[in-house]
Amino acid sequence: MHHEFMRTLSLLCFVFLVPFQAWAEDVEFAKLFSNMGVTGTIVISPLNEGKTFVHDDLRASRRFSAASTFKILNTLVSLEENVISVNDTLKWDGISREIPEWNRDQSLESAFRSSCVWCFQELARRVGTAKYRHHLAASAYGELHEPFTETTFWLDGSLKISAVEQVEFLKKVYRRSLPFNDSSYNSLRQFMLVEQNSEYALRAKTGWATKANPPIGWYVGYVETRKGTWFFAMNMDTPDQSALPLRQKIARETLRAKGIIE
Repeated sequence: MHHEFMRTLSLLCFVFLVPFQAWAEDVEFAKLFSNMGVTGTIVISPLNEGKTFVHDDLRASRRFSAASTFKILNTLVSLEENVISVNDTLKWDGISREIPEWNRDQSLESAFRSSCVWCFQELARRVGTAKYRHHLAASAYGELHEPFTETTFWLDGSLKISAVEQVEFLKKVYRRSLPFNDSSYNSLRQFMLVEQNSEYALRAKTGWATKANPPIGWYVGYVETRKGTWFFAMNMDTPDQSALPLRQKIARETLRAKGIIE
């Protein structure tokens, strides 16, 4: 009962942040998730005024392990705390890991793009728990359960965040309203770029919380278009690796359904 109450409270908080008439459970989205056989949620919200679209509002307010979506904030923290610069190299320790791209020296950008776990664990050791507590609180980023391990807290479920909170956090990043330097924001903006053409620029980050039951896949980010900027956060039950491409597919299809991208 306590968890259900907290979910409802989180959703109500979002309703206060977004005018009630601008909140819409979307039939198109529900059909898309159903046709793909996916259990999940998505929130799509404009930067300023306009309608926010959602599929499964209760799930949208439910917190799940942040997984690698935390690399968005972790990149800002690492740069702000000067534990790495964009020109530094993270030296590979020679241990062969499951992702071939991880088995080499990394820059901060390549570590972000390949979602290199060992790289960000090394940065986490340099940052330390006290500074993480400070930055998580200052950024109002999800919920951190104490005690936590500095090298695994975003992976093991100690740090959880909802799709609603992801969108609100991304808006703060976009507005640069969090206490980070412009140079840190500029670097993150570059790292997050997935696709750019004459019509739009898509910046995003994936995540896969493998220790959750069931495992949870994430795709969060924003799209800059000529008509405005839209933010999105989706998560879905992702029982195995074969389902991972559906994260991006569903996000793109929902953005197309609303005419945000073509």
